[in-house]
Amino acid sequence: MTKTFSPTAVALLLAFSVATGALAAQDETAATAATAAAPRPEATPGDVESIDAIILAVYDVISGPAGQKRDWDRMRSLFIDGARLIPTGRRQNGEGGHRVMTVEDYITGSGSWLEQNGFFETEVSRKTDRFGNIAQVFTTYQSRRTPDAEPFMRGINSFQLWNDGERWWVVSIFWENETEGNPIPRRYLE
Repeated sequence: MTKTFSPTAVALLLAFSVATGALAAQDETAATAATAAAPRPEATPGDVESIDAIILAVYDVISGPAGQKRDWDRMRSLFIDGARLIPTGRRQNGEGGHRVMTVEDYITGSGSWLEQNGFFETEVSRKTDRFGNIAQVFTTYQSRRTPDAEPFMRGINSFQLWNDGERWWVVSIFWENETEGNPIPRRYLE
């Protein structure tokens, strides 16, 4: 069954993408220098002990009710230096687009929106490929305003992960939201 989204949900998604995309124009050197100036917070061992744990930690840290501050230090502790978050999709004119963000760009651009509006992203399904210390994980998600609300958005997060012999790290998250013209294939919903 293909889920379609109302014009309001699509407009909200586009507004969110535009808001986070504005940060892509910032000078990457300045963002990298700011990140390098502050030491990375220590990760909670349970958040980084397995592929399952680190993915669930990312979903957990971005999720919460309206008015709840997120633990952005926890978010920072999950990612390697230089990690990237990359939303993709179609612009209003139909052209493909993407935004390349650092972890700090994501926190700065999306943090207040997530905290003000309420946002719960949960995993629906997962496909994992692993070789040695690297893993590629397609995790299908759905997003809600409250835990019991109907999803207003679904899509696939492509996590690239690395294990340094002691813990797992997020190297990148590359994602695309489902649209009427680009439904999630059944194999990523099972």
